[in-house]
Amino acid sequence: MADSPVVTGAPLIGVVSLQGGVSEHVAALQESGARTRLVRRPEELGGLDGIVVPGGESSVLDKLSRAFGLAAPLKASVAGGLPTLATCAGLLLLSDELTDAAPGQQTLQVLRVRARRNAFGRQLASFETSLSVKGVGEDVEAVFIRAPVIEQVGTGVEVIAQVDDRVVGVRQGAITALAFHPELTPDRRIHADFVSSVAAHLSLAA
Repeated sequence: MADSPVVTGAPLIGVVSLQGGVSEHVAALQESGARTRLVRRPEELGGLDGIVVPGGESSVLDKLSRAFGLAAPLKASVAGGLPTLATCAGLLLLSDELTDAAPGQQTLQVLRVRARRNAFGRQLASFETSLSVKGVGEDVEAVFIRAPVIEQVGTGVEVIAQVDDRVVGVRQGAITALAFHPELTPDRRIHADFVSSVAAHLSLAA
């Protein structure tokens, strides 16, 4: 898929399109003022100003990212400072360590956290709530679907969101990682904040 139409000054943000809520993230980013590109292959990382790693099934996301040759260059891009928004399974893919990983499941090890898969239960335990997200605002709408939690954070990782004292959002440098799905709600503040941070990053690099 070609990049979305050029809007003067709009950052170009890729959305990893191996599975999960790809179209919902694309819509939220475009509504927040970004151009978008679907990313499945290494060459599609070139020229991006930011990247979104959506949710889905984390073990499948791991396998597909390696099968398409995307895992290693994605890791290099994120570790190199490319602004990144990861949600649900995307958070798990970036994590240093997983509790209750699927057999053979690997991660990119760019986010200094230990996360647990399906920590809130299976599909029937999915729920919606509103929470405070540091730097974004209060009463942010969030959808949790087979959601992970972050059990331990490492040096340089800031907790930005919690549910009942369970960590569901962190920020590490240019990485924002969330256990929930902001793209499944009409609340665009998460994406708007990410697009603004990417634009600010571009201004500093200019």
